[in-house]
Amino acid sequence: MIQKTSSSRFLKRFSNLRYRLLALVLVPLLLLTGTVVLLASRWSTDYTYEQLFTKVNTDLRVAGESFQRIQKDGQKTLSALAASSRMSDLYTKQDSNQLIQLLEAYRSDYNFDFLKLLSVDGKQQLSSNGWVSHHLRESPLTEQLLALNNADNNLGMTGIEIYSADEWGREERILAEMVVLPLLATARAAPSDRSAEDRAMIIRTLQPVLNALGERVAILEGGLLLNRNFDFVDEIRDLVYGPGSLAPGSRGTVTVFLEDVRITTNVPKSDDTRALGTRVSVEVRDAVLSRGESWIDRAFVVNDWYISAYEPILDVAGMRVGMLYAGYLEAPFRAQLYKAIAVLSALVLGGSLLAVGAAILGARAIFTPIETMTSVVRATAAGEHRRIGPMSTGNEIGELASQFDAMLDTLESHRDRIEHDAAVLEDKVQHRTAELETQNQRLHDSIDLLHKTRRQLANAEKLAALGELTAGVAHEINNPTAVILGNMDVLVADLGPLRENVQTEIDLIIEQVYRIRSITDRLLQYSRSEIQSGDPRLSSESIRSDISPSRSEYEQSPVEPVNLESVIEGTLKMLLHEFEGQAIEVKQSHSASQLALVDRQELQQVLVNLITNAAEAIRQKMSNTEVGVVEQQSITISTSDLDNQQVLIRVEDSGCGIEPQDLPRVFDPFFTSGKAQGTGLGLSVSYGIIRRSGGDIRVQSDNMQGSTFEVYIPAVRTS
Repeated sequence: MIQKTSSSRFLKRFSNLRYRLLALVLVPLLLLTGTVVLLASRWSTDYTYEQLFTKVNTDLRVAGESFQRIQKDGQKTLSALAASSRMSDLYTKQDSNQLIQLLEAYRSDYNFDFLKLLSVDGKQQLSSNGWVSHHLRESPLTEQLLALNNADNNLGMTGIEIYSADEWGREERILAEMVVLPLLATARAAPSDRSAEDRAMIIRTLQPVLNALGERVAILEGGLLLNRNFDFVDEIRDLVYGPGSLAPGSRGTVTVFLEDVRITTNVPKSDDTRALGTRVSVEVRDAVLSRGESWIDRAFVVNDWYISAYEPILDVAGMRVGMLYAGYLEAPFRAQLYKAIAVLSALVLGGSLLAVGAAILGARAIFTPIETMTSVVRATAAGEHRRIGPMSTGNEIGELASQFDAMLDTLESHRDRIEHDAAVLEDKVQHRTAELETQNQRLHDSIDLLHKTRRQLANAEKLAALGELTAGVAHEINNPTAVILGNMDVLVADLGPLRENVQTEIDLIIEQVYRIRSITDRLLQYSRSEIQSGDPRLSSESIRSDISPSRSEYEQSPVEPVNLESVIEGTLKMLLHEFEGQAIEVKQSHSASQLALVDRQELQQVLVNLITNAAEAIRQKMSNTEVGVVEQQSITISTSDLDNQQVLIRVEDSGCGIEPQDLPRVFDPFFTSGKAQGTGLGLSVSYGIIRRSGGDIRVQSDNMQGSTFEVYIPAVRTS
């Protein structure tokens, strides 16, 4: 009986308006809280891992490019050795000892594991005892080289090859402890009955050696062993996973696999040694080696889970022989994710509890007076004589009965108050609107600043690339200039007294060679902020300076004032070939009486860039003009004095002009504005030269109407 009474009270209480309304508020709130926590956790997890996979994919691309760069660098090194004058001279003399010393120096300097000079058919190898019998390794790389025709005699070959134990055993510098790896038991790896990996992955390069007639006379063969090549993987790891690139506690790793075996890696084992001889998980092996796919996902690596990226390594025959891997430890990122989800859940739950408490207190404040009035109404209906009496919240029912007319006055007062509040609200809205417009303008200004900053960052990245490019270009140009100067010595000596007949041509050749050296030095100066420690081989000082006694007159000297008309005349003589057979007229107008304070060769370089660009613009315009309506086109070069101790060079053309949207970027590095040829560095280098000289370059252009470049240079008065 007591249990039945308790149940009746519970049902009666639940049917109460207060509890029903509380249920309507709290149940959706609790459901919404759970849904928000669940969706936020799921979204955070998906978004975080999407970003992690995107990063590791980028890391793999960087590692792959570095892997390809190593192969190309080896080929470039052998190509430079084959084309060097020292190699040519020693081979012509058949000086075996000197040739072997040269090969050993290159092998040591460029980290080859072997470097050999073979006969043209590969059947003999140069040794300290002369030419001995040799067996050239049979591979698609060898077949391609031997099949080259005369037109491709100097074309080198490089690629990945897998050497068996017998094959690498023939190389005296490759030892067993450098190659053989015991296979270690690895979790999640495919079963294997092998106990060791004794094959070697080698980057093999073949480069023909040509004589003076361009005939192939020998073959250079070089090899770089990847087994235990820790320098490669550590360099890539330091490049990709530098300080601050990963979450605290994580670590980045890079690995090269021979099939599914780690032959060089910085993935650690449980004892913090390198995990050499461990194997990849079976699911990654099937995806990458069996199906040739890239793997961008979580993967179990040795003893923990990593965010991983794998791609297949192909040998010279196009067969999948290994894998390249980049990845980083997942646990720190997962811990951060769980911590963020826990904090978010705590905040949502805390807010929900506060909302529940506020709802309960609000329901009590609202429904207590109503419940009191309800009890009085029920008591009155039952015949009891009860009154509500004074209430802390006011007697609304009694006020409704006794002061109905007063309610109308109150409504009128409320209406006036509403109108007043509406006017105040409108003023506030207008005030807020003005503030929003001000903030919007600030936002637009911030966006403009962001765009400018982004362009500056892009230019900084381009200049970084330019630094590396110019260093390589300077090195590659200075080598042939040294050969030219050396051979000029030989020619001058052989001509003897007859040199007087061609002394002008000899002087012109030497002058232009030194101009090339000056240009490469200026390029290195232009990019010096990107290359802090230069390679001594890239400096023009590495070119011999004692070519002949008369050569000192061509050495660089301190900047001296130059006559603009003289420089322009000399530049036009150099560019006569640009205008041969073309309807382009070059006009000159010189009124400058002041000398310009600028390096003569640098100014000539700027003028060459501007004039050749003008000729290219005219040719592009003429190519887009209908046949039969081509008019005489012109390039006008003028000079004048300015009042502010400057001289002005103006180069005008009637070419195709520059698009308005391209004008702000014409001096950016690598910007070519749709040119079919060129690197986009000419105007950028010219701009740097003039700015370093204390001047400025400006451009004006109308589409299809031509362009005008104005060069402002500091000057010194002649009087």
